[in-house]
Amino acid sequence: MNRLTGILLIVVSAASFGTLAIFGNFAYAEGMDTFTLLFLRFGFSASFMTLMLILRKEPFPRGRILAQLIGMGAVGYAGQSFLYLTAIKYASSGLVALLLYLYPFFVAILSMIFLQEKLTRAKAIALVLALVGTALTVGPVSGQLIGAVMAITAALVYSIYIMVGANVMKHVSAFQSSTVIFASAGAVYGTLAFTNGTHFPHTQTGWLVILGIVLIATVIPVTTFLAGLEKVGPTNAAMLSTIEPVVTVLLAAWLFGDKLASIVLIGGGFILVAVVLLTRAELGKVIDSQPGV
Repeated sequence: MNRLTGILLIVVSAASFGTLAIFGNFAYAEGMDTFTLLFLRFGFSASFMTLMLILRKEPFPRGRILAQLIGMGAVGYAGQSFLYLTAIKYASSGLVALLLYLYPFFVAILSMIFLQEKLTRAKAIALVLALVGTALTVGPVSGQLIGAVMAITAALVYSIYIMVGANVMKHVSAFQSSTVIFASAGAVYGTLAFTNGTHFPHTQTGWLVILGIVLIATVIPVTTFLAGLEKVGPTNAAMLSTIEPVVTVLLAAWLFGDKLASIVLIGGGFILVAVVLLTRAELGKVIDSQPGV
């Protein structure tokens, strides 16, 4: 049941992350810029998680683990976000999204090298299905070479973030790790925001959008991902996360009236098949490990 719980946590994380692009559109419509938006996102998230730590009476991380978490936030999370948001200036969002979702492949390779994790046939098939599904879901691709390079670099940075997180989560809770990661990323984007000029929300709607980004698109997905990562491992977590673009596309169709082309539905189907295949394989391990089975 521990692995099943991990799978459910990662799926919840991916679905919650899928709302970020939707909230982002509303935030930009309210006049916010990227740096201010990310500063508010991580700053408020860090404050909320600090309160949760106090209420749960959990200690703040220290020593080597603290340093690794700061690196995950200030370099990993902030770096990946910056590369992604810069890449879409030079390439289509479809190309950037597709190249970013190479990270499950990178995680699988890194896991085999550093964690001696075996790539089973079920995982290999799920990886291919997930990538094909993502390619079909994200839509047309085009752009300059620099945009593609930045997107691939973002995928590599996020892969390393996941690998480091897999080790760190053996020593801290999801609440402890999330607090430091949010605070570190918030410090980076706070510096950028105040250096380049801030554009805070001027309406109640704008602040409600920020609240949604903080709770639904940040606190919930990051904490559930880190909690699930410790239970299912980096490769499984990365593959299960490919359900994120499916959620984004469906929400965009519902809220903005975007048309769902047949190829997009087929791509979503590939991703869901990959998730089901991976889940069945993981549940099979649980059953095989039970005494008397």
